[in-house]
Formats: sequence, structure tokens, C-alpha cells
Amino acid sequence: MRAARLLSILLLLQARGRLTAAQLAGELEVSVRTIYRDMESLHAAGVPVYGDAGPAGGYQLLGGYRTRLTGLTAAEAEVLFLVGLPGPAAALGLGAVLAAAERKLKAALPAELRERAERVQQRFHLDAPGWYQRADESRFLCLVADAVWDQRAIQVRYSSWTAEVTRRLEPYGLVLKAGKWYLVAGHRNQPRTYRVDQILALDPLPDRFTRPAGFDLVAHWQAHLAGFQARLYQASAVARFSPAAVSRLPAQLGRAVADAVAAGVRQPDGWTLATVPIESLDHVEAELLRLGAEVEVLAPAELRGRLTRTARALAALYPDAAGRHAVSRAG
Repeated sequence: MRAARLLSILLLLQARGRLTAAQLAGELEVSVRTIYRDMESLHAAGVPVYGDAGPAGGYQLLGGYRTRLTGLTAAEAEVLFLVGLPGPAAALGLGAVLAAAERKLKAALPAELRERAERVQQRFHLDAPGWYQRADESRFLCLVADAVWDQRAIQVRYSSWTAEVTRRLEPYGLVLKAGKWYLVAGHRNQPRTYRVDQILALDPLPDRFTRPAGFDLVAHWQAHLAGFQARLYQASAVARFSPAAVSRLPAQLGRAVADAVAAGVRQPDGWTLATVPIESLDHVEAELLRLGAEVEVLAPAELRGRLTRTARALAALYPDAAGRHAVSRAG
């Protein structure tokens, strides 16, 4: 455990330059006193690390010192190759760079770890897009990625829910979610989220921008998802679900509805009574119809009435054999 922490300290100092004992302690989730002891151990082992006191002080390595990757564990070597997504990297124009980096990493690994890493690539493949969906094919993705990297503003013509708008954006980061690329960008000093494939036109601007201090792309995205879920489900419905419907819920109606049904009440006939979140009557009507007669809505009355009318209309379109004969004779 301590050896792994010492290696982590070296890698952090290589990647970031000067770091204080408090910063290292926060990264590694140990006490500052532990960092002091670790630094003494590194110095005693001949590692050229030194520290400066004062407000601008901290630890850093002598210029040019690099540690090799021989400290990687087998699991760490494997997961490095598992997280490399060739499809998204190619979409960002980084396919060749990723391939070159993988070649160099393999060359730096000991033979045993290299063999384990190659085995992972042969046995696992990550395919980001959902079923029945095509991967994002926005022609502006590479330009957006360049703007994110260079911290340059862009002007876009964007297709929103209600209209086409033109906006000056400060791109903070890109997120790949279920095969779709999303741009998190500043607009009027507020971070907002945009679908990259809904950008209709893009012009790079000459001016650079400064990212907001302390902006964390991962934390922002997680907060965005939480807020989206809260805005999405602003009503509820009471319904009964058959055992067959319950087994199909995660795939058919999503995790939020499945979790609500899992917390419902099992009734004597085997069906489950639950209060489930809904987005809108139009949306939930279409979704529940996918379950056919395996779900019965009890409330609200308007939703139950909609489903009743749809069921009657379907029955009129698809009568039984006797009904068809009757219609034929009447004609």
C-alpha cells in the first residue's frame, strides 16, 4: 500500500509540477504528516525531490527526472487499455494519436503486463451508442474539440427545441453520453449544455477565454443529469404492472420507473401496485402502450381515459374473426 502511494506521489509530481503537502494529502486521502514521512522516504531512496517553504512553496522533482511505468500493477495495466475507446477518439480526430500512445505504452510495459493488456483488448469491446441508434456524426465535432482544447470562443447556429438561435459560446468540455456528444459551454457567464449534432453552423472566433476558476466538468455533468431528472419527472401516475411487465421495465420504460415499481406493493394476483414518475401525459401514454395489456393505469383519470380511447380505437381497427365476417356480409 505504501509503495503504491510513493509511486502515486512521483506520478502526481511529474504530471503537475509543484504540489504542496496539503494538496498531495488531499489527492491520496492521507494526512499531511504521512506525506512528510513519504517525502523523507523518497529522498532517502535517492529520488531527486525537494521542497520549498512559504506560501508559494511545495514539493517538486528536479528538472528532467522521470519515473518509468514498471510500477503499474497487472490490473492497472489492463484497465488502461480497457478505457481506450477507438471510436470516440477517431471522432475527435485523435484515432492515430490514441493508437500511437497505446503502442508506446505497450513497449514500456514488462512482457507479462503487455500480454495481459493485449488479452483485455482481445476480450472486451466497448460500443457506446445505444441499440437501434447510430453514433453521432456531427461534422462540427472536431472543430468543437479544437475550440475546447485551445480555449477559443465559437459562434454557432443551433437548433434548439423551439427555434434556431445564434450564440457565442465558450467551450469548456465535451461529454459522450449513450453515443451522443454534448458540449458544455459558457453562454452569458453561465455553463449550458448543447447537443453537438444540433449545431447547424460553426465559426471559430479569434478571441480566447478563461475557464471559470474551479470548474469541474464531471461534477457539472453529474449535477446537470440530476437536474434533468428532476425537471423531467414532474408528475406521477398510479398503475398496476403484471409480472411480465415488471421484467421488461428497465428496457421499456427506463430505470426511474423500474425503481418505483420495485418499491411498489405486490398484490395477491401477482401484479405490483406502484406510483411511478411521468414526464407528460403524451409521453407516458405512448410508453405504457408498449406494455399492452400488462399494465393497468388507475390514476390520473385523464391518463386512464386516454388509454381507454386508444384501446377502443385499436379494437375497431383489429376486430376478431366474427367481426370481420359481419363487416364483410354487411358490405
